[in-house]
Amino acid sequence: MKATQQLHAAGQSLWLDNITRTLLDNGTLARYIRELSVTGLTSNPSIFEKAMATGDAYDAAIHAKSLVGMAGEPLFMELALEDLRRAADLFKPVFDATHQVDGWVSMEVSPLLAADTQGTIAAAEAIHAQAQRPNLFVKIPGTPEGVPAIEEAIFRGIPVNVTLLFSRDQYQASAEAYLRGIERRLAAGKDLLVPSVASVFISRWDVAANPQLPVDQHNTLGIAVARKTYCAYRELRASARFQRLAAKGARPQRLLWASTGTKDPNASDTLYVEALGAPNTINTIPEKTLHAYGDHGKPGAMLPVDGGDAEAVLAKIAKAGIDRAALATQLQVDGAAAFVKAWRQMLDRIATKQAALDAKSKGPVAR
Repeated sequence: MKATQQLHAAGQSLWLDNITRTLLDNGTLARYIRELSVTGLTSNPSIFEKAMATGDAYDAAIHAKSLVGMAGEPLFMELALEDLRRAADLFKPVFDATHQVDGWVSMEVSPLLAADTQGTIAAAEAIHAQAQRPNLFVKIPGTPEGVPAIEEAIFRGIPVNVTLLFSRDQYQASAEAYLRGIERRLAAGKDLLVPSVASVFISRWDVAANPQLPVDQHNTLGIAVARKTYCAYRELRASARFQRLAAKGARPQRLLWASTGTKDPNASDTLYVEALGAPNTINTIPEKTLHAYGDHGKPGAMLPVDGGDAEAVLAKIAKAGIDRAALATQLQVDGAAAFVKAWRQMLDRIATKQAALDAKSKGPVAR
C-alpha cells in the first residue's frame, strides 16, 4: 500500500495545494485522485499567479472574455472558477460518498479585502453564488478583521476555509467564529450543516525561526506549534459546547495543515507530511511534496492528543530568543501582504496578456 493510501486509511485527507488548467486538461489531477488518494485541493493568489504566468493555457479564455468586455478582477474570478468548477466535479464522487466531509476545492476572496470585514462578507457571498458548486469553500483569512466575516459567512450558510492561521490562538479565534455562526443558525432554526476547515500554516514558522536557532532546533518550531494546535482542536471537538451542537446536526470545523512543503534543503522532503499525520484532519501539499511522499514517504506515528513534547520544544525555542506570539502575528501580516502582492501581479499579468491577445487578433495595421 502506498504511503498516501496509508494516510488516507488512517483518517487524514490529502489535498493538492495547486491548480492549473493544464493539470485539468491533461488528466493529471484525475490521475492524482486515482493513484495518490488525493481527495480535494486548495488554491491561493500565489498559485493562480504562477499558473497564469506560464504557457498559453488561459489565452483563449482570456481573449474570449475580453471580447465581451470583461477585465480585471471579474475576468480573473471567472477564469479561476472555471478551473475550480471542473476540479469540484472531479471530486464530487468523494464529496457524495463522504457526506460532504471530503472532496472540496477552495477559492479565496480578494486579499485586498483583508482589512474590510463587510467587503469580505459581500465577496464571500458573491463567490459562493457564482461558483455554483456545493463542494467549493470560500477562503477567508483568519485575521482580526476576517474573524467576524467568518462568523457571518457561516451564519449565512457559506462553507468557509479559514486561511492564514499560524498559531493555536489564531486557530481558536477562527473556531470560535465558526461555533458562533452555527449557534446563530440554531437560534434561527436553520440547518446546522455548514462545513468549514481551519488552515494552519506550518513551514513558514521554520523559515522565519531557523536563522535564529541552533542547528539541532531547526525545523522543530512549526511541528511543535502544530502539536499544540491539534491538542486544542481535539479538546474543542470533545467540549460540551460542541457536543450540544453535534447532537443537533453540526459538524466539527476540520483542522487543515497548510504550507507543508519542506523549505530547508537540508531537511527531508517529506518532513511535514510524516510529522503531521492525524485522523480527522487534512494535509494540503504541493505537487512536488505529493510526488515525494508517494515515492518514498513513511507514515509516522499519529499526532499525540495531549500535544506530546510540544511544550518542552517551545520552551527551548523561547530560551533561544524567539517570541512566538509576536512571530505568529508577523507571519499572518506577512502572509496577507504576500497574497496582496501576488494578486496584483496576477491582475497586471492578465491585463498585459489581454492587451497582447487583443492586438494580435486585430492583425497588422494597414498602411
